[in-house]
Amino acid sequence: MKILLVEDDPGDVELTRQALSESQLALDLRVVSNGESALAFLRQEGEYRSAERPDLVLLDLNLPGLDGQEVLAEIRSDPHLKLIPVVIFSTSSDPEDINNSYKLGANCYLQKPADLEENPVIVQCLENFWLNVLQLEHQFNQGFDGTESVLKECLRSPN
Repeated sequence: MKILLVEDDPGDVELTRQALSESQLALDLRVVSNGESALAFLRQEGEYRSAERPDLVLLDLNLPGLDGQEVLAEIRSDPHLKLIPVVIFSTSSDPEDINNSYKLGANCYLQKPADLEENPVIVQCLENFWLNVLQLEHQFNQGFDGTESVLKECLRSPN
């Protein structure tokens, strides 16, 4: 699975790398540090001309330049990008951030764990998200929108 992580904090990038290294899935993680680079990567422009489109975008909200919600709005308005699943991965627990993210078309909103011990739970949720939702969505190529419920269930009972 190809993942694009859009994150400007080097510490959060490293924590995410460490967490994802525990995954049972074969992951190819690419990282950009701002919204403009994220859009260039997704649109395969400039230095990202030969970049492969990701299967999933993990998007922070608080970014320099274009913020995460602006990036999400651009992704959803671009006919070539709008079907790429986007998971907001942010420290914010503000209900307005969460609601706006869903209104803009986020597939899921995950709050970054404050504790390193919670990282395996996040990895398990992303694995379940990929295996249980995205694979079915790609297989059937229909507008299934059960992404939020699968991730919420995973967060409730990470076995």
